[in-house]
This record gives sequence, C-alpha cells and structure tokens, in this order.
Amino acid sequence: MSSAGGAPQNVIPAHLLRGQKALVTGANSGIGMATAIGLGRAGADVVVNYVAGRDEAEKVVEEITSFGVRAAAYEADVSDEDQVVAMTQRMVEEFGTIDILVANAGLQRDAQFTEMTLAQWQKVLDVNLTGQFLCAREATKEFLRRGVVPEVSSAAGKIICMSSVHQLIPWAGHVNYASSKGGVAMMMQTLAQELAPKRIRVNAVAPGAIKTPINRDAWSTPEAEQELLQLIPYGRVGDTQDIAHAVVALASDLMDYVVGTTLYVDGGMTLFPGFATGG
Repeated sequence: MSSAGGAPQNVIPAHLLRGQKALVTGANSGIGMATAIGLGRAGADVVVNYVAGRDEAEKVVEEITSFGVRAAAYEADVSDEDQVVAMTQRMVEEFGTIDILVANAGLQRDAQFTEMTLAQWQKVLDVNLTGQFLCAREATKEFLRRGVVPEVSSAAGKIICMSSVHQLIPWAGHVNYASSKGGVAMMMQTLAQELAPKRIRVNAVAPGAIKTPINRDAWSTPEAEQELLQLIPYGRVGDTQDIAHAVVALASDLMDYVVGTTLYVDGGMTLFPGFATGG
C-alpha cells in the first residue's frame, strides 16, 4: 500500500519464509539492503554479502536480527570464483544450508561508447553477469545436494536474479550495463529451463527507476525527479521497498508455479510512455 506519490509501506507477512536460509549479494546498501531486511522480516535467516562497507553490512545484520532471526555479514567479491565458493561453503557450514539466493550485486562504469575502456566494460560484465553465474552455480550445488524439504518449501531452492528494465530498454552511454542485464535475462531463462526438473525455481526482478545511491543524481532534486517522472506512468519514483516486496513474494511458495519469469517492477516504464501521446 502507498499514498499517492509516496513510498510503499511494508506489507511483508511475518513468517512467510520461516525456516529458510537466504543469501543476498551486495546487501549493505540500496536494493540489496532492503531485500535482505525484507527476507528477514518474512522469517528467513539471512547472509548479508558485501565487498566493501563492513559497518553498513553490520547495521543491516542488526536490523534483521531484531526480527528474531539469524543474520551474518560475509565479505566476498562475487566476481572472484574462489571467494564465491568459500562464501557458499561457509554459509552451509554456519547456517546449515541455503534455500534462497538473491543475486543482487551490481555496479555501473558509465561512458560514451567510443570512450569506454576495456576495463570499464569488463568490470561491469564480471560483477553483474559473471558474479550472478558464480553465485547461482554454487547455490545450485547445495540445492541439489539437499533436495526438497517439504516442511520448509515446495522447491529445492529459489534463485532470484536482479536484472533491470535495461535488459529490454537500450541505454545510450551505458552499453556495458545494458549488455550485462541482457545477459542476465537469457542466463536466468536458460537456468530456469535446465533446473526446473530438479524443482529449482529461477526468476528475475527487473527494477525501473528506484531511489538508490547508484542513481542519486537522477532523483535527488525536484527538477531531476520531475524529469525522471516523464518516463514513469505511475507517477512516482520507485523505492527499494518495492523491490523487497517483489523478491519476498517470488521467493515464497505463493509463487511456486512461477518459473523463468522476469517481474518488471518499474511503475510502467517498460510501457514506453512516450508513445502514449505520439507514434
């Protein structure tokens, strides 16, 4: 629920994910932080992954544990295979298993195409796409080892890839980012096809314009926000809570028959609002 133009109120039912163990990458700020907190509010124990900013990660852990569940902060670079393997093994040892992976960690390194360096291109692909591949691969190994535990969930495991409306909408000046998210979309669908017979559900959430530190310049002044709203038919810029709600729902048995789907959480941005009055 939300008031006109306002941020959404929390509507996450407590204990929706009781007994489940979740790993959220890039969870010490922005969308990852809200998602980790939302999963904890729903009853899951949560591992808060971060690559920098331990103090922020520990604050997220503190808030999650206030719901009466377990949480811990794990430092790991998702683009580093050895670190991802070690993080997943540590989680299984300390939390018993993993039921939910939210592959959220991502970044931007923006430049005009002819000015973009190979390092800028590669860094974004390494974190945004390869990082999701590595985390999903390691989580899947644990899902397959453990199998379905009916009293915990109908699925053996749930993977939620954090994508973007830019898996669909081209974005000049951001070719590395848009390419990474287009890759996430096809990776998600391919994994969903391969893993569904094993009772592993793979889906994605594609945020539109969400108020996070990564895009602060786009919404931090009234003038900037008004310009951004021209792209959003619903009339408000998204809040990180909007994404948390979507992830919690997809991770729950309420969505047990949803497989290989991208849920766009964008206030209608992918409706191409410019065509409402022209074209």
